[in-house]
Amino acid sequence: MTVHTVPAVSHLSTQSIDPADRVDYWEEYNRKALVGLTCSPYSEQGLLATQTNVPLGGLRLADIAGNEHVIERTPGTCRALPKDSVFATLLVTGQAVFFHGAGCLTLRAGDLVLYDTRRSYLFGFPCTMRQLLVDIPGEVFTERCAAGGVFAPMVFGRDSAAEGVLVSSLRSVLTDWAAGGGAGDPVSTEATVLDLVRSLAAPRLGERVAPLARPSQLAVAKDYADRQLSDPRLCAEHVAEAVGVSTRHLSRIFAPSGVSPSRYILEQRLVKAREQLADPQALHLTIADIAHRWGFASQAHFTRVFRDRFEQTPGEARPAPVRTRPPHRS
Repeated sequence: MTVHTVPAVSHLSTQSIDPADRVDYWEEYNRKALVGLTCSPYSEQGLLATQTNVPLGGLRLADIAGNEHVIERTPGTCRALPKDSVFATLLVTGQAVFFHGAGCLTLRAGDLVLYDTRRSYLFGFPCTMRQLLVDIPGEVFTERCAAGGVFAPMVFGRDSAAEGVLVSSLRSVLTDWAAGGGAGDPVSTEATVLDLVRSLAAPRLGERVAPLARPSQLAVAKDYADRQLSDPRLCAEHVAEAVGVSTRHLSRIFAPSGVSPSRYILEQRLVKAREQLADPQALHLTIADIAHRWGFASQAHFTRVFRDRFEQTPGEARPAPVRTRPPHRS
C-alpha cells in the first residue's frame, strides 16, 4: 500500500464517505497523519468523525471529534507500525475509558491523559466526544519534559487545584492554536505546551520540577483570569496567588504583552460584555445584568469604561430589536 505524505495542515471528515468505507479510510488517514491503530464504531450510523492535524513547532496537534467508537493500538500494531511518541490527550467533551497493560482509567471532560505510543492501549468513547491530542516525539519528551519517559499512562486534572490550573491552561493554549489553524508563534507556543506538560508529569515521575518559564506563567495567569471574570473580587492579587508569584512578579510576567494584569482583566471583561450586548439572543438581559455578569461593580462604572474603550455607550452596542409587522387587513 502506498503511503502519501500528509500536508502540514490536514483535515478529514468521514461524513461524505460511504459508510462501508469509513473505518478503512479513518485507519489509513491515522497511519499517515498520527499513529497506526484499528477502529470499531458502535453507532448504527457507522463512524462519523473528523480530524484536523496542525503542526506546532516540532510537535503536532490533532483536533479529533466523533461519535461512539473504540480505537486500539495492539501489540501487533506497535510492532508493525512502530511510533516513538508520548501523546498528551485532553478530553474536551464526552467520556472515555483507557485500557492499558496495567489496568483501566476512566476519563471525563477536562481530563488529560499522558501515554507512550510504543505500548499497546485501547481508547473507548461511549458517547460523542472531542479531544485535543499533542504528539510529542519521544526524544523531545525525555529532553524537555521527563528524562525517564512515561512507563504507564497517567491522568491529570483531578488531584489538586494547582494541577487543575495547569491542565486548564494547557487546554486554553491548545484550543487557541487549533482555532487559529496554527497561526501564531510556533516556537513560544511549543515551549509553553512542553513547559506545562513537564510541570504536570515530572512530579508524578519523581523528577525535579523547575519553575514555569515566564511565557507559561503568562498562559496560566491569563487562563485563570479568563475563568474568573464574572467574580467582581477578581484582581491582580488573586491572579498572582493562583500562579504562585508576587504581584510585582506578575507585573513582570505581563510586561511582554504590553498590558498590566489589571488592564488585562478590564479589557477581557469589556470584550466579553460587548460580545453579549451585540448578541440578539441576549436582548432579554438588561445592561445592568450584563455588567454584573462580567464582574462590574456598578452599571455607571461599566458605562463609563465601556464608552472610553469603544467610543459608544453599551446601549448603542446593542442590536435593534426585530419589529414584527401587524397582520395585513384587507
